[in-house]
Amino acid sequence: MTRKGREQAVALAERLRNLPITHIYSSPLLRAIETSVILANRLELDYEVVDALREYDCGIAEGRSDAEAWQLWQALFDAWVGERRWEQRIEGGESFYDIRERFVPFIEGLVNQYGSTKAGIVCVSHGGVYWMMLPLVLKNVDNELMARYGFDYTSCIVSEWRPGGMYCVEWNGHIIEETSGIA
Repeated sequence: MTRKGREQAVALAERLRNLPITHIYSSPLLRAIETSVILANRLELDYEVVDALREYDCGIAEGRSDAEAWQLWQALFDAWVGERRWEQRIEGGESFYDIRERFVPFIEGLVNQYGSTKAGIVCVSHGGVYWMMLPLVLKNVDNELMARYGFDYTSCIVSEWRPGGMYCVEWNGHIIEETSGIA
């Protein structure tokens, strides 16, 4: 983790200090664990590593930053978001369906376990997973809202359980309306 990354994680922990956080769940990828350690230390909590929050696997493009790898990633993103070709995958990687199969049941399990309590849950994951999966679990989030507000490192998306499902109430400091997803 870079110095800037550590500073951003500390700033996020300070912001979360005012919320009733009781549990931290982390992707198993190192950058997420490093963030979770900082949050856990600052908030005086433990954290749990769960595979459901792992960034999606880009197969043969994984760990690469060359032009071909970025073209593969962009083609996959376009297939999923623009064309709804959910079965598409980069060779050796995951499809949208694969991500959904691990992410959605995990979130549903958290809702079932904590939805009627005062528990505050932090999930440390990755922009790719959140971009694809948040519209499936948050009733008022769509691609337009995500494009408007984006994902930065340590983005803070606050949601709550309400009758009828989970709703985003705040996206990086922007208050989100209940039904429209438009602030």
